[in-house]
Amino acid sequence: MSFKDYLGEARAIFDRLYPDNRITTVEYEGPNIIVYTKDETLFSKRDDLARQIAQELRRRIVIRPDPEIMLPEDDSKKLIEKIIPEKAGLHDVYFESDTGEVVIEADEPSIITGRDSSIIREIKSSTKWSPRVVRAPPMHSRTVKEMRELLREFKQERREFLHNLGIKLNAPVMEGESWIRVTALGGHREVGRSATLVSTNNSRILVDCGMLNTTEGEQPWEGAPYLYLPEAQPLSSLDAVVLTHAHLDHSGLLPILYKYGYEGPVYMTAPTRDLAVLLQNDYIKVAYAEGKKSPYDSKHIREMVKKSVILKYNETTDITRDTRITFYNAGHILGSASVHMHIGEGLYNIVLSGDVKFEKSWLFNAAHNRFPRVETFMTESTYAGRDDYAHTRSDAYSALTDIINRTFDRGGSVLIPVFAVGRSQEVMLSLEQAMREKQIPEARVYCDGMIMEATAIHAAYPEFLNRELREKIMVKGENPFMSPIFKRVESSDERKDICDAAESSIVLATSGMMNGGPVMEYFRSWVDNPKHSLVFVGYQAEGTLGRRIQRGSQELTLSDGGRINRYPVKMAIETAEGFSGHSDKKQLIAYIATMQPKPHRILVNHGDGEKSYEFSKLLHSKFGVEAVALKNLETIRLY
Repeated sequence: MSFKDYLGEARAIFDRLYPDNRITTVEYEGPNIIVYTKDETLFSKRDDLARQIAQELRRRIVIRPDPEIMLPEDDSKKLIEKIIPEKAGLHDVYFESDTGEVVIEADEPSIITGRDSSIIREIKSSTKWSPRVVRAPPMHSRTVKEMRELLREFKQERREFLHNLGIKLNAPVMEGESWIRVTALGGHREVGRSATLVSTNNSRILVDCGMLNTTEGEQPWEGAPYLYLPEAQPLSSLDAVVLTHAHLDHSGLLPILYKYGYEGPVYMTAPTRDLAVLLQNDYIKVAYAEGKKSPYDSKHIREMVKKSVILKYNETTDITRDTRITFYNAGHILGSASVHMHIGEGLYNIVLSGDVKFEKSWLFNAAHNRFPRVETFMTESTYAGRDDYAHTRSDAYSALTDIINRTFDRGGSVLIPVFAVGRSQEVMLSLEQAMREKQIPEARVYCDGMIMEATAIHAAYPEFLNRELREKIMVKGENPFMSPIFKRVESSDERKDICDAAESSIVLATSGMMNGGPVMEYFRSWVDNPKHSLVFVGYQAEGTLGRRIQRGSQELTLSDGGRINRYPVKMAIETAEGFSGHSDKKQLIAYIATMQPKPHRILVNHGDGEKSYEFSKLLHSKFGVEAVALKNLETIRLY
């Protein structure tokens, strides 16, 4: 069946089941069929009809109001502001014109949506927009606001892009022998520059496009994935890109795809999009500040946003003409996903875990490991080495409080290098709890870099947090991230004042592996003073300054604005194990042992040196399945 047949068939079914449908247009929007109508009942009350037709066509049907009957956005906003009662605490009204929804943020959504309330019906009938009422985020996020404005700016371009994507997705598949291959383009037997190519006789899908954690003096492209391989060239021939999460070792070089010819979609969750943009823009800023040339510009990040396709957890969608994917919670950072690929009509199924945490944390539920079908499973192995053992969140809490108390007793301050996303928020929650419960003295906690903005993005997406934290923030109004102990650092002058202050304090600063960023200003100021402590709470990759310090370097040679200076390391070097967003060997084995269904083959990636290889041998002996740790540049045929 060609793409024209789907649209015509959808309209014919509507005419048969609901003759007075007043449908004006039926068109593609990515994998979905969009039906525009002037009939208010059809777009607001007949979801059952959309589901019935979707089952018949095996295509998702979305019914929207025809733009001609919708009140202009400015007029609608004024009207909504009049309709919403003051006691509801209206915060914001914004429009998602590509879906026909108006999102209403309020302190008390139940006042608007209550069973006895007529407010929703009044808004719908008077504006012809479909209202979606949500609780107002307790923290303002500049990034989330900019994303809304950017998507509004790209409205027409995105509509054309998604329409053309829909045509491509519904093209007939190529006949002939079916085959499936996986090519390691980066992040295999190493941590960094994650990039894996899944190829079939009909499509080529790139999963992640990250950067290596380069050592001082190296340029970013020296740690790029092997995108120049024949399997990935030209980049314009890629059919889809999937992003598992926002950390730069997975997302950092994704914009260069758009710089060098890729024009297709990138699939991710909404918080992954926002966090990736935040981290990528900051990466450009830091690169220029350190005299390095960024491999891409902000316009390429904007192009990535323009071509983004947002998915929720447990939502299945076609991404090529022979492959559909479903995202599942990976438990690693906000919005992180494991990717289930269903190839062909029941031909083959692959799950790429991404980075996973198979344990409930302060922020997230444990990684999901129940899938419809799995023939091949790809797992990370960051902490799957022989000597890698789990430390609980309780261990982390106890270690950190002990270090802080010892440091404060000798009159020093505590410097904690953190990733802006994930570890920062976990450490903030533990510090807030420790001070609230009097486990450590109350002190100012300075957050430097993008930490507070990343935290605000967490608050904007409460549905991705674990239930307890979500309810605490959104229902009880108890937001630990808004504790008065936290102070955002705004300038270099403020940084200097903190370094020179006599009173003890705690500083959370990026970057987490000390490869630049504001953490270096504090480190240079405090490194030769034994009163102070440097505390590692996250993974330190090979070749990074953080790893060198953690291993006990007594003296460091660092570049300061073009000059080379030597720094004796006299401050206490500590590690608080247990904050990691990765599962260790024991958790990874438990993840696979309880996975349903059991995979027939396991691929191992994302681990330093021979760690991946040793873990693959362990999995083979333990589960009796084929287990392979590919090297970068290698390809394996799965089918």
